Amino acid sequence: MLRLLTAISLILPLSLGTASVALGTAPVAQAVAQSGPDPASELAALFEDDWAFTLEQNPLFATQVGVREFNDRLSLVTLEDYENRLQMQRQFLQRLLAIDRSSLSAVDRTNYDLFERSKRSSIAELEFRTYLMPISSRSGFHVGFPDMPKRIPLVSVEDYENYISRLLNFSAYADQHMALMRAGMAEGVTVPAVSLRGYEESITPHIVEDPDESLLFEPFEEFPDAISETERARLTEAGRSAIATSVVPAYRAFLAFMRDEYVPAAREDIAASSLPDGRAFYEHRIRRFTTLDLTPRQVHETGLAEVARIRAEMEAIIANVGFEGGFAEFVDYLRTDSAFYVATPEALMRETAYVLKRMDGQLPALFKTLPRMPYGIRPVPDFIAPKTSTAYYSRPAGDGTRAGFYYINTYDLPSRPLYEIEALSLHEAVPGHHLQIAIQQELEGLPEFRRFSGFTAFVEGWALYAERLGLEVGFYEDPYSDFGRLTYEMWRACRLVVDPGMHYLGWSRQQAIDFMAANTALSLHNITTEVDRYITWPGQAVAYKTGELKIRELRGRAEAELSDRFDVREFHDVVLREGAVPLDMLAAHVDAWIATVLADSSSSSAEGESGP
Repeated sequence: MLRLLTAISLILPLSLGTASVALGTAPVAQAVAQSGPDPASELAALFEDDWAFTLEQNPLFATQVGVREFNDRLSLVTLEDYENRLQMQRQFLQRLLAIDRSSLSAVDRTNYDLFERSKRSSIAELEFRTYLMPISSRSGFHVGFPDMPKRIPLVSVEDYENYISRLLNFSAYADQHMALMRAGMAEGVTVPAVSLRGYEESITPHIVEDPDESLLFEPFEEFPDAISETERARLTEAGRSAIATSVVPAYRAFLAFMRDEYVPAAREDIAASSLPDGRAFYEHRIRRFTTLDLTPRQVHETGLAEVARIRAEMEAIIANVGFEGGFAEFVDYLRTDSAFYVATPEALMRETAYVLKRMDGQLPALFKTLPRMPYGIRPVPDFIAPKTSTAYYSRPAGDGTRAGFYYINTYDLPSRPLYEIEALSLHEAVPGHHLQIAIQQELEGLPEFRRFSGFTAFVEGWALYAERLGLEVGFYEDPYSDFGRLTYEMWRACRLVVDPGMHYLGWSRQQAIDFMAANTALSLHNITTEVDRYITWPGQAVAYKTGELKIRELRGRAEAELSDRFDVREFHDVVLREGAVPLDMLAAHVDAWIATVLADSSSSSAEGESGP
């Protein structure tokens, strides 16, 4: 799973042009005016204006991609900010549609199409007012903020002053989020109550009597050598004061708000379809996350078919290892036998690191292009570990100052089996998320919105496809590890069943838990946290299997049509070299590559023929 949060000029008024005219250039300006606007220049200016607006609205994202202009600020999240965002997205779309697409180059037509899809999706999200539910069972402003020191530059006095400014702004930031949630309560738009169980575990660790005990105080415990002792003392005291006067009171107020107002008002129905205009909302979410024109029932039926196929492969492994018992007994054996588990967090980290180092050595056999940016591994922070997933990935900084990181959940070790490590690590790090995202960020010639954004079906579909690549380079040789691979694939297939099941087809939470428990070897703890994730993030979970199925379909088509001319390294280059794109566009890219290879082959054959 991917966890997501360029010098930028001020946004130009929409009525202004993008080129300035110096004195003495009137003839040139007159010629440009007579020839009409240049569509390519208009498109580039639009992208620049949109990117500048995005960064101004989302300073935390700006920091993440390496833009430092807004490093002292937090994101804009008032109701007025979201209304302004909606109006601007509509204006950006209008500007796009006014550009003559037919006059653009092939590359710019692709950029045009991707920008249009992105704007239409963003507009729909804002019109459905999803921002009135700014937290989920496992995420939110209160969860991401304490991890901020790991995601921002902290090498200079200015960096520390910016950090302190953000600490001081957190109180208002929390108030703004609570205002959004109160507006949601008034409209019946809340997170389901059942998914909020244990919510206090992600809040109370940050309500400390001594600011030095806060996770947010860590940057003041060890400074870079370049910062003087005098400055260290000043910054430490300022940081301590900001935590005591802003951060801790904000968390205390948020805990009271959740306890006294939000949780009692949270809706009982888990389905997205129970929200205002909920069925249309969930249908939109399916299209948004799959990038395909699918209905919830089509997704559900595909999931049932995949569950049946994968179940047969799992049953075959059970038979091959000679286990005496059925599927349920075998899964219980995997969940309870101590041989499949480690005793310490350090041991889990070591096992993971060994798997990844082995895969690092195999990457050249599968890929022509590898990223320059490295990755590291870290444990999931303790305060969110009980409620979050088995692992997740954090992308590298856009300016190259921070590596990508694979976060491993070391909480509740009896729910972290060794037989899952290969599939999980290949998904989150290499050749999964890190390889794909780092390559995308390093692509040259793309507008910024393409380098730093993406489509979930592609990003997560690739990572699930990457799990299967281990079969081609010596992984999953142990049958239990191969069963772990299949149970991870089954997990994603079950999502196709239970997500529309709960949100559209009337399934209960317990029905979803039971279905996943009956068909996967995931621990019951993981299953429960996953189902609560699907409840509070409608539609997102169906993207994984949808994307993987499409990539596998395209690879199968290429292998069949190209036969011995198929090169897996070339295929992967075609898939990755444009960054994350919608699945229909990916199919067009692969089909064009197949046609080119066939044409080149035919041309070579013709040139090699001799006359009579």
